[in-house]
Formats: sequence, structure tokens, C-alpha cells
Amino acid sequence: MARTDRIYWDPFDRDIARDPYPIYRRLRAEAPLYYNDEHDFYVLSRYDDIDRALLDWQTFSSSRGPILEIIKAGVEIPPGTLLMEDPPAHDIHRALLARVFTPRRVLSLEPQIRDLCTRSLDRLAGVGRFELMTSFANEVPMRVIGMLLGIPESDQQGVRDRADANLRTEPGQQMQVSDQAIPHTDTFAEYIDWRAEHPSDDLMTELLNAQFEDTEGVTRTLTRQEILTYITVVAGAGNETTARLLGWLGTLLARHPEQRAELVEDPRLIPKAIEETLRFEPTGHAIARYVTTDIELHGTTVPAGSAMMLLVASANRDPDRWDDPDTFDMHRRISNLRTFGFGTHYCLGASLARLEARVALEEFLKRFPVWEVDRDALELSSTSTMRGWETVPITVDQPAVRA
Repeated sequence: MARTDRIYWDPFDRDIARDPYPIYRRLRAEAPLYYNDEHDFYVLSRYDDIDRALLDWQTFSSSRGPILEIIKAGVEIPPGTLLMEDPPAHDIHRALLARVFTPRRVLSLEPQIRDLCTRSLDRLAGVGRFELMTSFANEVPMRVIGMLLGIPESDQQGVRDRADANLRTEPGQQMQVSDQAIPHTDTFAEYIDWRAEHPSDDLMTELLNAQFEDTEGVTRTLTRQEILTYITVVAGAGNETTARLLGWLGTLLARHPEQRAELVEDPRLIPKAIEETLRFEPTGHAIARYVTTDIELHGTTVPAGSAMMLLVASANRDPDRWDDPDTFDMHRRISNLRTFGFGTHYCLGASLARLEARVALEEFLKRFPVWEVDRDALELSSTSTMRGWETVPITVDQPAVRA
């Protein structure tokens, strides 16, 4: 929509979402602490400010949720929701999931992930044009998370569709929040009951058997509702973010064919391309926090009870942190990336997302070393929490053959 020259950032504005980076640049330079009076929230956009806020969980609390609409709705947060807890409860519950996401266990999934990628790509043999998201990018993380959770393959698409629907919004509208922050946990109820009788090597079985000392000092296992909450959060986060990452890899490498050719020639560079994609086009642009006490920032007092948006996508292009930040360069030296957060709430699934992206890109490049994206047909997904492609129509030079 047309606006005056005043700075305006709004996570619900689809016109802004098409290319938010010019506004981020202005926010960093002209309004490092920005207030949106239409929706009543504050914004930090500089790398150093966001770093400090992510570390200061006492002031910038997760206890009301990491999404603006949830914070503003003031809904009840169920126990065990890692994204919506502060220490000490957060640390206790995080330790339970950390058993599943150990580096050794994540790496052990590589052969299965590669098999899932191969099976998805086999279906594209002989096809010269296809839609990347539905044909591949959505498929791989859905199958990986389903495998990790112990959900039968026949049910995985339905589970993903329900998780995806929870995040969708009407263009320009806020996400609808029910009276619970984590809706539809009953989606997994029958799987939990099945696993209780038929244990296996998966996350559900791990959570059913895990013993821990809770905040009251009582040693116990998780309640059924706590397990359902864990599973719902993992299913939603693991599906959507990794799928959008694969979509960005597809479009950015088409836009930079010389860097793509380097990856084909030397696949060992693929992790560098993934890191630069995570910096250049993160799937989650903002992390919301609840301000627990009055705090002065850039000469203004932010009152207790405010909602604060931390623009990690802006931090990823802060010239005080990155040289030539608006250029996609997979040879860039990257450290201290904030796309997965920082401190207490650093994403437990970061290593799994990176592994999935690496294996998926390795297998994709074997079959499709060259492709073009139909840019006129690209469509952004309609969510206020993530920025990524809904559709990515691509044409390949050579129809796929079995690698």
C-alpha cells in the first residue's frame, strides 16, 4: 500500500513482505528503536541490540510466546512449550528434547534423509518442469520429522497440512489465536497412545519414558498433555522452516548461477551456501518478546508489558556486522549467525535443519545442475511469522535421471 515518507514496518503488510530490506535499512539508520502505534509494539533492528535482548531473557521474556499475536492475545501457555518458557522450567524441558537432538543422533539420520531425498527425486525422473515446493522442498522435512516422531508415512501429509494451516493468515491479516497458544495437540493423541503400547526408537517413545526433576523438585515422567505439546511444537517448527529454507536455496542459486556451478563442481562448498542463505534470506524475520520491566533503549523508555519484535533478518544485514551485507556470497566467512536465535532459546533443531538442507541440495544438484525459476509465477506464503515461497515453478535443462 502507498505510504508517506515516514518509516513504517508492519509484519502483517504483504506489500512490505515482498521486499522488507529497504525498510530494515532505514530502521537501523533512523529508528533503531521503532514503535508501531497501529499494532502497539516496539522493534529492535540492529545486530548488537538484538544480541543483548536475546541474552537478557529476564527483561525480554519468552513466557508469553515468541509470536506477536500470541503475546497480544494473552492466552494460556501450556507447560512444556519450550518456545514459550523462561528458565528454570525452560531449561528442564529443553534438556529432555536435547537427548533427541544430540550431534551424534542427528548425524546418524543422514542415510535415512538421503533415502527420503532420493525417493522424492525419483518421482521427477523425465520431468522438465515442476513446482519445487510441493514436489520436493515440502516433502523432505515432512518425511524427516515424521520419521523422527514415529508417525506413519501414510499420515505425514495430513499432519503437515494441519501444522501449516495453523500458521496461515489471510493476506494483510493477523494470525488467529484461539484460547490456547498451541492448538490442535489432539492431532497426535492416537499416536501417543499407540507408542505407549508399541515402543520404538523415536521421539515419542523417548518422551514417554523420560524421567526428570520438575520445578517442584519432584522426579516424574511427562504427562500426556505435556508430551502432546512437545510433539505439536516439534512437528510445526521442523516442517515449515526447513521447507522454506530449501525454497530459498532453489531461488537464490538460480539467481546466482555462477555460485551454483561451483557447488556442482565441488559439493564440499554446499554448507557455505546454506549458511549464506540462512543469513541472506532467513525464514523467520522477527522474534517476539514480552518486556517484563521498564527499560531505556536509544533514549526512550519501553514500558513493562510491551511487546518487542527483534528483527533478526535486519541483524543479518547490518553493515556494522557484515561487509557488503546485501550481496549473496557463499564464500563469505560467517560466524555468530542469529537466524536460529541466541542464548537460552537457541534452536535445538538447527543441526538437523542444516543436515537436511545439505543432503537435499547434494542430491538435487546431482540430478539438476542447472535450472531456471519462473519469477513471474513465484508466490510468497501468507503467514505473519515466516517469509518464504509458497510456489517455486522451475524448469530444468535436462529431465531427471537416477543419480
